[in-house]
Amino acid sequence: MSDKSGGTEAQRYAWGGAVPLQIHLDDSEVTTLPPPPPALILAPRLGYLPLLVSQIKPFFSSSLPPGADTVWFEYKGLPLKWYIPTGALFDLLCAEPERPWNLTIHFRGYPGNILTPCEGEDSVKWSFINALKEAAYIINGNCKNIMNMSQSDQAELWRSVLNGQLEAYVRVSSKLKLDIVGDEFSLKLNSSTPKSDQTVNTDLDATGTTRTGKVPVRLYIRTIDEDIDDIDDAPIVDSWEKVSYINRAVEFHSEEKCFSLHDAIKYLLPEMFTEEVAPTVGSSDTGEAQVEEGEQISGAGSSTEKMLRPEIKVVRIQGIEPRLEIPFSWVVNNLMNPEHYLHISIYLKLVSIS
Repeated sequence: MSDKSGGTEAQRYAWGGAVPLQIHLDDSEVTTLPPPPPALILAPRLGYLPLLVSQIKPFFSSSLPPGADTVWFEYKGLPLKWYIPTGALFDLLCAEPERPWNLTIHFRGYPGNILTPCEGEDSVKWSFINALKEAAYIINGNCKNIMNMSQSDQAELWRSVLNGQLEAYVRVSSKLKLDIVGDEFSLKLNSSTPKSDQTVNTDLDATGTTRTGKVPVRLYIRTIDEDIDDIDDAPIVDSWEKVSYINRAVEFHSEEKCFSLHDAIKYLLPEMFTEEVAPTVGSSDTGEAQVEEGEQISGAGSSTEKMLRPEIKVVRIQGIEPRLEIPFSWVVNNLMNPEHYLHISIYLKLVSIS
């Protein structure tokens, strides 16, 4: 069901989604006895960790050492990238969803060699606006509508994201003309080579309205060793070098054949899967695939010693593990983040080819 002014039912669920957090103050920053208890808080999935600091700091302010705050979060030794939405971080880093999610907060010792600087809400806001500009360029071939936003509309848009107000967000974002092709279309991959990077593939509906054919996607990939049978036993991510990150657009146009989530993943990862491969979640019967030499997912072993194929174990979007056969248009129109990027986390297992 859909309400044009308030978003679809699925969008309302996505916007209402939250991750329960248990926040611990880093031991090295505790200056009181007994140490403060952890803070329990609900973090919006579509939000960002730095936006929670004003709620969290009162729990620990009396225990902090003197000095200026340089706040950052950590999960099992991994500094968390503040510009990745909280829900996407959770989907990526917790093979088995951990509730509450135990994070450590630091107010000192910012790891500038790992994380880009963050000056609080203002940094998050401009990171969001820049991502929105990127998405607009991918969808429409320009970002004029974002650049030409009035100050009041920009402020209202940001407040809607801060406060999780879908209706206000829809009201403002509709002016940006970033609509994706509707669910009533059957979508198929546009395999034709674009004439230039500036070209945007579009289709016309029955009324002659131009429809976009590009979807901005941020893809996060964890690769699991072949000797791990249960995804819950996947080792923790202790370095961002163990995560592959792909920022790429999916192109499609309306045709008879349904364009599925699986088709989109194959489009995003052409170097991992041949045209004939049709992997399914959790299946060991995925057919042949090739791993390009030198790719991050190629595994620790030499490609000359044994051949490996990637097998999709888990796909997560907004905390959901959808079937790969689901129409990609539904995923885009219902599970996209407010900055108009679709965040997809994938767990791949490398399997030996006998």
